[in-house]
Amino acid sequence: MLTIRRDKEIHREEGGWFSARWHFSFDRYFDPDYVHFGPLRVFNDDRLVPGAIWPMHPHRDVEGITYVVEGTFRHADSLGNDGILAPGAVQRMTLGSGAQHSEQNGSATEPMRFIQLWILPDTPDLPPANEQRQFTVEDRADRLLRVLGPEGGDAVTVHQDASMHVGSLTPGVEVTHDLAPGRGAYVYVIAGRGTLDGTPVTAGDAARVNDQDRLAIAATREPTGEARGEPTEEGPMEVLLVDVPMAFEPVGVWRNRLG
Repeated sequence: MLTIRRDKEIHREEGGWFSARWHFSFDRYFDPDYVHFGPLRVFNDDRLVPGAIWPMHPHRDVEGITYVVEGTFRHADSLGNDGILAPGAVQRMTLGSGAQHSEQNGSATEPMRFIQLWILPDTPDLPPANEQRQFTVEDRADRLLRVLGPEGGDAVTVHQDASMHVGSLTPGVEVTHDLAPGRGAYVYVIAGRGTLDGTPVTAGDAARVNDQDRLAIAATREPTGEARGEPTEEGPMEVLLVDVPMAFEPVGVWRNRLG
């Protein structure tokens, strides 16, 4: 089953130095239909103005996942880690037994955009840790590249039976993602346009997918110019997909909040 949520239906938050789209209940925003999707608890599309700093703040029993879309992302945490990430980078911050972290725009002149996810871990009170890896546009060109998974290896490790995939699809290209029984996918169109199982989607749209064994994702062109016989400059469809178990056991501080 494919459930599309259009860009205009997703909560928008404006803070002056930041703007965000909160897909699931977060902070003062609450939607009983969008509290979590399996162990995927938070999915935020955040933009920071030049030089902006999200101050240090604590979390527990969270796998904080960052995917850099545009600009220069700077990370700092209470473990003493500090570094710069470029577009295409993936970072996991394990905030298990408790740690603080900060998201920052590393540029004083350019805006920055990143996707922030919380995936709830399968083990409580994990020691705080940080892992990151840089991926390129070429790495994800015309495919769904696995950038996060429990097995690590070529992907960043996450402490949950979950995976994240990103793709940069040329108009006309179609890829598929297989879903094992009992699993679902949360899909987000970061840029461009295309179809999910034939349903048109465009930048900012998202979808929940469950109770089906395969999802087809295709990039398409803007039809208006073609209809007039004009060339189009349509860019690739940038897409992010999170594959999660639909049944899971909340642990740690989440046991009484979601259990």
